[in-house]
Amino acid sequence: MSDIARNLAQITAKISAAALRCGRSSQEVTLLAVSKTKPASDIEEAIAAGQRAFGENYVQEGVDKIRHFADAGVSGLQWHFIGPLQSNKSRLVAEHFDWCHTIDRLRIATRLSDQRPKDMPPLNVLIQINISDENSKSGITLAELDELASQVAELPGLTLRGLMAIPAPESSYERQFAVAQQMAVAFTALKNRYPDVDTLSLGMSDDMEAAIAAGSTMVRIGTAIFGARNYQPHQGQ
Repeated sequence: MSDIARNLAQITAKISAAALRCGRSSQEVTLLAVSKTKPASDIEEAIAAGQRAFGENYVQEGVDKIRHFADAGVSGLQWHFIGPLQSNKSRLVAEHFDWCHTIDRLRIATRLSDQRPKDMPPLNVLIQINISDENSKSGITLAELDELASQVAELPGLTLRGLMAIPAPESSYERQFAVAQQMAVAFTALKNRYPDVDTLSLGMSDDMEAAIAAGSTMVRIGTAIFGARNYQPHQGQ
Protein backbone atom coordinates (compact mmCIF):
# COMPACT_ATOMS: atom_id res chain seq x y z
CA MET A 1 0.00 0.00 0.00
CA SER A 2 1.37 3.43 -0.95
CA ASP A 3 1.69 6.27 1.56
CA ILE A 4 -1.16 8.11 -0.15
CA ALA A 5 -3.41 5.05 -0.03
CA ARG A 6 -2.57 4.58 3.65
CA ASN A 7 -3.28 8.24 4.40
CA LEU A 8 -6.61 8.06 2.58
CA ALA A 9 -7.59 4.99 4.59
CA GLN A 10 -6.73 6.78 7.85
CA ILE A 11 -8.70 9.91 6.91
CA THR A 12 -11.68 7.83 5.81
CA ALA A 13 -11.61 6.00 9.15
CA LYS A 14 -11.50 9.35 11.01
CA ILE A 15 -14.48 10.62 9.01
CA SER A 16 -16.42 7.44 9.79
CA ALA A 17 -15.60 7.67 13.50
CA ALA A 18 -16.56 11.37 13.66
CA ALA A 19 -19.86 10.67 11.89
CA LEU A 20 -20.60 7.71 14.16
CA ARG A 21 -20.02 9.80 17.29
CA CYS A 22 -22.79 12.21 16.30
CA GLY A 23 -25.21 9.62 14.97
CA ARG A 24 -24.55 10.24 11.28
CA SER A 25 -23.67 7.83 8.51
CA SER A 26 -20.19 8.13 7.03
CA GLN A 27 -21.95 8.04 3.64
CA GLU A 28 -23.25 11.56 4.37
CA VAL A 29 -19.73 13.03 4.31
CA THR A 30 -17.73 13.31 1.08
CA LEU A 31 -13.94 13.45 1.25
CA LEU A 32 -12.56 16.07 -1.14
CA ALA A 33 -8.84 15.43 -1.70
CA VAL A 34 -7.13 18.81 -2.12
CA SER A 35 -4.55 18.10 -4.78
CA LYS A 36 -3.28 21.63 -5.42
CA THR A 37 0.46 21.76 -6.18
CA LYS A 38 0.59 17.96 -6.38
CA PRO A 39 1.73 16.11 -9.51
CA ALA A 40 -0.58 13.90 -11.55
CA SER A 41 1.33 10.84 -10.28
CA ASP A 42 0.13 11.55 -6.72
CA ILE A 43 -3.44 11.89 -7.95
CA GLU A 44 -3.06 8.59 -9.82
CA GLU A 45 -2.12 6.91 -6.52
CA ALA A 46 -5.20 8.40 -4.88
CA ILE A 47 -7.41 7.24 -7.76
CA ALA A 48 -5.94 3.73 -7.45
CA ALA A 49 -6.97 3.82 -3.77
CA GLY A 50 -10.55 4.69 -4.72
CA GLN A 51 -10.58 8.50 -4.41
CA ARG A 52 -12.66 10.28 -7.06
CA ALA A 53 -13.22 13.90 -5.92
CA PHE A 54 -10.30 16.36 -6.15
CA GLY A 55 -9.99 20.03 -5.23
CA GLU A 56 -7.76 22.53 -7.03
CA ASN A 57 -6.93 26.13 -6.03
CA TYR A 58 -5.15 27.32 -9.16
CA VAL A 59 -7.14 27.44 -12.39
CA GLN A 60 -4.51 26.62 -15.00
CA GLU A 61 -2.89 23.90 -12.90
CA GLY A 62 -6.30 22.32 -12.35
CA VAL A 63 -7.21 22.48 -16.04
CA ASP A 64 -3.89 20.82 -16.96
CA LYS A 65 -4.68 17.93 -14.61
CA ILE A 66 -8.26 17.60 -15.83
CA ARG A 67 -6.99 17.39 -19.41
CA HIS A 68 -4.26 14.93 -18.42
CA PHE A 69 -6.74 12.44 -16.95
CA ALA A 70 -9.28 12.97 -19.74
CA ASP A 71 -6.58 12.25 -22.33
CA ALA A 72 -5.60 9.14 -20.36
CA GLY A 73 -9.19 7.90 -20.59
CA VAL A 74 -9.83 8.09 -16.84
CA SER A 75 -13.53 8.69 -16.23
CA GLY A 76 -15.68 9.15 -13.15
CA LEU A 77 -13.55 11.88 -11.56
CA GLN A 78 -15.04 15.00 -10.00
CA TRP A 79 -13.08 18.24 -10.15
CA HIS A 80 -13.80 21.04 -7.67
CA PHE A 81 -12.39 24.55 -7.97
CA ILE A 82 -11.84 25.77 -4.40
CA GLY A 83 -9.61 28.83 -4.81
CA PRO A 84 -10.43 32.53 -5.22
CA LEU A 85 -11.57 33.14 -8.79
CA GLN A 86 -10.58 36.13 -10.90
CA SER A 87 -12.94 37.23 -13.66
CA ASN A 88 -10.35 36.62 -16.39
CA LYS A 89 -10.10 32.94 -15.39
CA SER A 90 -13.83 32.22 -15.11
CA ARG A 91 -14.14 30.72 -18.58
CA LEU A 92 -11.58 28.01 -17.82
CA VAL A 93 -13.49 27.02 -14.68
CA ALA A 94 -16.81 27.08 -16.55
CA GLU A 95 -15.47 24.90 -19.34
CA HIS A 96 -13.55 22.30 -17.33
CA PHE A 97 -14.59 21.94 -13.69
CA ASP A 98 -17.62 20.15 -12.22
CA TRP A 99 -17.88 22.36 -9.13
CA CYS A 100 -16.91 25.86 -7.99
CA HIS A 101 -16.89 26.42 -4.20
CA THR A 102 -16.03 30.10 -4.13
CA ILE A 103 -19.00 32.12 -5.43
CA ASP A 104 -19.07 35.41 -3.53
CA ARG A 105 -20.48 37.91 -6.02
CA LEU A 106 -23.12 37.95 -8.72
CA ARG A 107 -20.72 39.11 -11.43
CA ILE A 108 -18.58 35.97 -11.21
CA ALA A 109 -21.64 33.72 -10.98
CA THR A 110 -23.15 35.33 -14.09
CA ARG A 111 -19.91 34.91 -16.04
CA LEU A 112 -19.68 31.24 -15.07
CA SER A 113 -23.30 30.67 -16.10
CA ASP A 114 -22.88 32.42 -19.45
CA GLN A 115 -19.59 30.63 -20.15
CA ARG A 116 -20.74 27.11 -19.20
CA PRO A 117 -20.87 25.07 -22.42
CA LYS A 118 -24.43 24.12 -23.39
CA ASP A 119 -23.46 20.49 -23.90
CA MET A 120 -22.28 20.17 -20.28
CA PRO A 121 -24.52 19.86 -17.22
CA PRO A 122 -24.87 23.07 -15.17
CA LEU A 123 -21.83 23.90 -13.03
CA ASN A 124 -22.41 22.96 -9.39
CA VAL A 125 -21.68 25.97 -7.21
CA LEU A 126 -21.35 26.81 -3.53
CA ILE A 127 -21.61 30.28 -2.05
CA GLN A 128 -18.59 31.11 0.08
CA ILE A 129 -19.34 32.57 3.51
CA ASN A 130 -16.68 34.55 5.38
CA ILE A 131 -17.93 33.12 8.66
CA SER A 132 -15.08 34.50 10.79
CA ASP A 133 -15.29 37.96 9.20
CA GLU A 134 -11.60 37.98 8.23
CA ASN A 135 -10.40 40.78 5.96
CA SER A 136 -7.96 38.41 4.27
CA LYS A 137 -10.65 35.87 3.31
CA SER A 138 -13.06 35.88 0.40
CA GLY A 139 -16.75 35.32 0.94
CA ILE A 140 -19.90 37.17 1.93
CA THR A 141 -21.53 37.63 5.32
CA LEU A 142 -24.50 35.54 6.39
CA ALA A 143 -26.61 38.69 6.17
CA GLU A 144 -25.87 38.89 2.43
CA LEU A 145 -26.68 35.23 1.73
CA ASP A 146 -30.39 35.41 0.94
CA GLU A 147 -29.98 38.01 -1.78
CA LEU A 148 -27.02 36.33 -3.51
CA ALA A 149 -28.60 32.87 -3.26
CA SER A 150 -31.80 34.05 -4.93
CA GLN A 151 -29.77 35.60 -7.77
CA VAL A 152 -27.50 32.58 -8.26
CA ALA A 153 -30.42 30.14 -8.20
CA GLU A 154 -31.90 31.88 -11.26
CA LEU A 155 -28.81 31.44 -13.45
CA PRO A 156 -29.38 28.70 -16.06
CA GLY A 157 -25.78 27.54 -16.34
CA LEU A 158 -25.39 26.92 -12.61
CA THR A 159 -26.93 24.66 -9.97
CA LEU A 160 -26.79 26.09 -6.45
CA ARG A 161 -25.73 23.17 -4.25
CA GLY A 162 -24.95 24.87 -0.94
CA LEU A 163 -22.34 26.70 1.10
CA MET A 164 -18.60 26.70 1.75
CA ALA A 165 -16.51 28.34 4.46
CA ILE A 166 -12.92 28.47 5.68
CA PRO A 167 -13.25 29.43 9.36
CA ALA A 168 -10.38 31.09 11.19
CA PRO A 169 -8.29 28.60 13.19
CA GLU A 170 -9.71 27.93 16.65
CA SER A 171 -7.82 26.16 19.40
CA SER A 172 -10.78 24.54 21.14
CA TYR A 173 -13.26 22.00 19.81
CA GLU A 174 -16.11 23.95 21.44
CA ARG A 175 -15.25 27.09 19.51
CA GLN A 176 -14.79 25.15 16.26
CA PHE A 177 -18.21 23.57 16.77
CA ALA A 178 -19.89 26.90 17.55
CA VAL A 179 -18.60 28.42 14.30
CA ALA A 180 -19.53 25.32 12.30
CA GLN A 181 -23.00 25.38 13.80
CA GLN A 182 -23.57 28.91 12.48
CA MET A 183 -22.84 27.56 9.01
CA ALA A 184 -25.08 24.55 9.57
CA VAL A 185 -28.04 26.75 10.54
CA ALA A 186 -27.61 28.84 7.38
CA PHE A 187 -27.22 25.66 5.30
CA THR A 188 -30.45 24.17 6.68
CA ALA A 189 -32.35 27.37 5.92
CA LEU A 190 -30.97 27.39 2.37
CA LYS A 191 -31.83 23.73 1.90
CA ASN A 192 -35.44 24.45 2.84
CA ARG A 193 -35.67 27.10 0.11
CA TYR A 194 -33.86 25.46 -2.81
CA PRO A 195 -34.41 21.80 -3.77
CA ASP A 196 -30.91 21.18 -5.16
CA VAL A 197 -29.08 22.37 -2.05
CA ASP A 198 -27.41 19.39 -0.35
CA THR A 199 -23.76 20.36 0.28
CA LEU A 200 -22.02 22.06 3.19
CA SER A 201 -18.31 22.19 2.36
CA LEU A 202 -16.79 22.76 5.78
CA GLY A 203 -13.90 21.27 7.71
CA MET A 204 -10.23 20.61 7.09
CA SER A 205 -7.65 18.52 8.94
CA ASP A 206 -7.71 20.53 12.18
CA ASP A 207 -11.46 21.09 12.55
CA MET A 208 -12.95 18.16 10.64
CA GLU A 209 -14.52 16.45 13.66
CA ALA A 210 -16.34 19.60 14.80
CA ALA A 211 -17.52 20.34 11.27
CA ILE A 212 -18.94 16.84 10.85
CA ALA A 213 -20.67 17.03 14.23
CA ALA A 214 -22.32 20.29 13.16
CA GLY A 215 -23.53 18.83 9.85
CA SER A 216 -20.83 19.24 7.21
CA THR A 217 -21.36 17.05 4.14
CA MET A 218 -17.93 17.61 2.57
CA VAL A 219 -14.49 17.96 4.17
CA ARG A 220 -11.47 19.27 2.30
CA ILE A 221 -8.23 17.47 3.16
CA GLY A 222 -4.87 18.04 1.45
CA THR A 223 -1.65 17.74 3.43
CA ALA A 224 -2.88 14.78 5.50
CA ILE A 225 -3.35 12.86 2.24
CA PHE A 226 -0.56 14.07 -0.03
CA GLY A 227 2.00 15.54 2.38
CA ALA A 228 3.32 19.10 2.39
CA ARG A 229 2.77 21.17 -0.73
CA ASN A 230 5.43 20.78 -3.40
CA TYR A 231 5.66 24.23 -4.92
CA GLN A 232 3.81 27.51 -5.35
CA PRO A 233 2.57 28.07 -8.91
CA HIS A 234 3.50 31.42 -10.42
CA GLN A 235 0.64 31.71 -12.86
CA GLY A 236 -1.69 33.35 -10.32
CA GLN A 237 -5.21 32.13 -9.86
